[in-house]
Amino acid sequence: MQKLFRGLGPAVAHTPLTEALRAGLGAVLGLGVAGLFLLSPAIDLKHGLFLVAPFGATSVLLFAVPNSPLAQPWSAVVGNTVAALVGVAVCLTVPDPALRIALAVGLAITATILCRAVHPPAGAVAMTAAMSPEVIEDLGFLFALTPIAIGTVILVALAALYARLTGRHYPFRQFDDPNRHGTQDQSPVTRLGLSEEELTAILDRYRHSFNLGVEDLARLVGAAELQAATHRTGPVTAQDIMSRNLVTVTPDTPLAEVARLFRDHRFTSLPVVGEGDRFLGVIFQMHLIIRAQEDADRLNRGLRAALKRLIDPSRDRPVQAMDVMSVAGPRATTGTPIATLLPLLADGEVDAVPVLERGRLVGIVTQTDLIATLARHSLAPATE
Repeated sequence: MQKLFRGLGPAVAHTPLTEALRAGLGAVLGLGVAGLFLLSPAIDLKHGLFLVAPFGATSVLLFAVPNSPLAQPWSAVVGNTVAALVGVAVCLTVPDPALRIALAVGLAITATILCRAVHPPAGAVAMTAAMSPEVIEDLGFLFALTPIAIGTVILVALAALYARLTGRHYPFRQFDDPNRHGTQDQSPVTRLGLSEEELTAILDRYRHSFNLGVEDLARLVGAAELQAATHRTGPVTAQDIMSRNLVTVTPDTPLAEVARLFRDHRFTSLPVVGEGDRFLGVIFQMHLIIRAQEDADRLNRGLRAALKRLIDPSRDRPVQAMDVMSVAGPRATTGTPIATLLPLLADGEVDAVPVLERGRLVGIVTQTDLIATLARHSLAPATE
């Protein structure tokens, strides 16, 4: 009995409130803007410009689970459009309501699978057409173009824009997309030694090709491998591997001094602290290079001249650490396990994670620290 009740419980992992609000707000904006383009939720039999209920289901996929293969542009646009065509054809040829509805949905499912465009709301699109003989009689196959195809295209475009504005990625990455550096190498966490064909075969074998993309499978397997690696390193935390003797700067440190510290110490990052070692942000070496290049472009000079004269014309004062530091990067505490640090430092987004205690900077874990730790643990069995 207990197993039965567990089977009836939620199958989805707990989702943060911020993510739920992000998805809900996206649907509000998406349907709101689509409604403006489609003029009115009231049925317009002349132009076919109106909202239909399946758009609500499409919004759930586009804004709540944008990584799903069922939510991708091809699946959404082609799936809804093909289903509409099928629904209209059945509505115009089958008089019996019950048979018409069942046949429209069944044929739509078959057609979208054959088109590699499975999109769950497409079944509702076909059903909507089959249940609306008066509307279909007036619009005919125009129903598939407007409101269905045009409305879906609008939602997909808005979902892509909203994802970019909120730090998400839609449409999802393909297996052979360039990485964040613009090269064709896979990101470190997805270099599995498995080809795209092998990963596709795994999805087909377990009948999950509708639920998961190849790129997502690679990321999940890579994350699992990193997690498994932490089991071999034992309960190592940030406190065990962090650098403690830190070189820091203050918000008003001139950027020329920051550049000197990078050169003298060969660091790739410098923490920015305030009074009492309170952590304020971090400057990565790349920030300095980017700022220097911006100044070089603005002043029409070479990079070396820009580094010598890092003056911000808008403030008429030397550029300072506060002007280029990052405040939004990941952070850790002394008790953060290495399992959490591995993916943060392995994907190349950052090369150092500050370690804080009650807002105070007490250490920093760099990629070098992490590599040294993993090397020690991997060599330990051979030396015993």
